[in-house]
Amino acid sequence: MRADTGAAGAYFRSMRAALKGLRVYLADEKSPLYAHGLVGQVIIPYVDRLEATFSAWENRVGFIERFRISRADSGFPVFQNVLTLENDRATAEERLAAMPDVETLKSEMADFILRHKEFPATLQEQIAERLYLEEIGKDAVFAPFILPETIRVSINPKTDRPYYVVHWGAFDGSKSLPMVYMATIEDSSEGIAKMLVGKDGKLNPDIEIPLPVGGLLNPELARAFDASAEKNSAYSLSPATIAQNLDADFEHLHPKQLRRFVLGPFYSAGVTDNSDRISTILSKVRKDENAWLLTWTMQEVFSKTERPAKRGLWSSEPARDVYHIETDDLEATRQGVSAYQKHALVPHDAYQALYASGEAESIFSGFTVHVVSGNQVISEV
Repeated sequence: MRADTGAAGAYFRSMRAALKGLRVYLADEKSPLYAHGLVGQVIIPYVDRLEATFSAWENRVGFIERFRISRADSGFPVFQNVLTLENDRATAEERLAAMPDVETLKSEMADFILRHKEFPATLQEQIAERLYLEEIGKDAVFAPFILPETIRVSINPKTDRPYYVVHWGAFDGSKSLPMVYMATIEDSSEGIAKMLVGKDGKLNPDIEIPLPVGGLLNPELARAFDASAEKNSAYSLSPATIAQNLDADFEHLHPKQLRRFVLGPFYSAGVTDNSDRISTILSKVRKDENAWLLTWTMQEVFSKTERPAKRGLWSSEPARDVYHIETDDLEATRQGVSAYQKHALVPHDAYQALYASGEAESIFSGFTVHVVSGNQVISEV
């Protein structure tokens, strides 16, 4: 996708509108996500990161030849763009120090136009690069892997174990999909139980925990958990496999629930070709900011039982969780989940075009549809 064809501008306008619509949906207390407790609250900061990342990419298009997106699959930028952004972050400060500030560059542009009566393309590229480096230097972009963070701590009254609610993010390299993970994990470590569990079986009131905490709350396992989460964040792994792998990596950590929020595919008129049928209909919508369709999937797997630890003279086995897969639902079985939801977010103009085409029912089959109209989202259309 060349920056000078106009396709890049149309794509970024569509994505900006889609992420804004997603934010409106997530902020609505009537949103179905609020039935999942913390899910909406957890995902919004990742939407912030995506918005900052797309803003940076849009500036980057101003000084590079090409910008590739996964046109036929996810509709998101290909993984190489995420890696490039991450590499540029390492040198951003040094490169910024060697460049004039934006105001100086703008003054030079004005002077160039007055003297030469032509547009200073090189100076415009320098401004775009400067803005790009400033954006990525804020440390709030969507990285290939976003480290776990603990946002809740409590005690399970049935087991007297502390449990944590932890979340982390990943941008899948093979499918070019941004994802958010959220897990509820019990901790059977003796030391942490003594510290966190009070005599009444509740959270020790004498321990002050300044949430959120970077990483897993248990400091002895935090670094290893970061590594385990990173190696188990690929889209190709089912949620059940990820939960089992996390469980197997730690004797004293017991994942009781794992949710995965997979954003995409994204459909943008005139840019993506992941569905000819959808693209043809969206191309009839006049404004780029209304000619898109964003889908996402919420997957969940939970433990149905925990096999107790076995201790013997010759061998021993730690406690392990057994995860529920909904085998009565073929799609749930294929995904490796206890439950899943598929959602679609679409602007009112695009929904009208899809509805008028007679294709809406088949396109949205199996999806809960949310229609963006101004600063409102009407759900379950």
